[in-house]
Amino acid sequence: MSGKTVNSAILLLIIGNALAIVSDIFIKLMEPGAPVFQFTFVRSALTLVLLLPLLGMVDRSRPFEGLGIHALRAHIHMIGVLCMVVALTTLPLATANAVFYVAPVIVMLLSVLLFRERLTPLSVLAVFSGFAGVVVILRPVELGWGAIAALGAAAALATSAVLVRKLPKSQSTVHKLFLNYGLMLPATLALALWEGATWTWTIAGHALGSAVFILGYNVAVLMAYKHVDAGQVTSAEYTGLVWAIAIGWIWFNEIPDIWFVVGSTMIVVPLIMIGLNQHRKRPAVQNHPLVDSKYHSPES
Repeated sequence: MSGKTVNSAILLLIIGNALAIVSDIFIKLMEPGAPVFQFTFVRSALTLVLLLPLLGMVDRSRPFEGLGIHALRAHIHMIGVLCMVVALTTLPLATANAVFYVAPVIVMLLSVLLFRERLTPLSVLAVFSGFAGVVVILRPVELGWGAIAALGAAAALATSAVLVRKLPKSQSTVHKLFLNYGLMLPATLALALWEGATWTWTIAGHALGSAVFILGYNVAVLMAYKHVDAGQVTSAEYTGLVWAIAIGWIWFNEIPDIWFVVGSTMIVVPLIMIGLNQHRKRPAVQNHPLVDSKYHSPES
């Protein structure tokens, strides 16, 4: 594998993570008290519309294979998106994103509980360091609904990621995306109607912007991991936090404090070390699952 290929993949991940942060910005720019359920429904519906040109990639002979697990993931995804919106509209951009990055740590714990996997010493370090990093960033004295929502988004992301293993292996990523967003629609519509907020084009604009840039992130991730080993470039995934810090500082005047820097380091560094260690042990090319940003949910 050439260095040029690896460098191209790293560049794609850097660009992709920037697109994911732009998606977050469309959410953060919503007015305080914006209808969260309405936004989630409209974003899900618009995502399906954006996916329509790829409808030919759906296996029409078995369109609803694995429906039960798809439905479960879809509703966990819905909860995660709702939590993400609350977190982004109440916390600084970088703080919310730093907490979202604890999701891989939760994945490790769920893998032990559900699949009886064993944690390596480095993974154990990542678990303790990750959760300690969240405590350092949020500090219990400042724990509010935004912080709880950010943790909820990370937990939903992790659960959705673990459930990917239960999905039919023969289904394409596009097929899984259609089912995920399609199965979200009834519940999100019901919640939006229960919410009773006035339907506005403003919310639709924010939802469209978020959906477009999230799909852009997905495409960049797929292209990046198509020909390279995940361990070679996975550290580039964490440039999203750099983008969040920079944009939060410049656009929203959110200046990170020392607690944020220390806590983020405690979360991210062990995860990067795990990625590098896995690359040394498994040099073969691996395909990385599609990640839906921050909401970083594989194939959702």
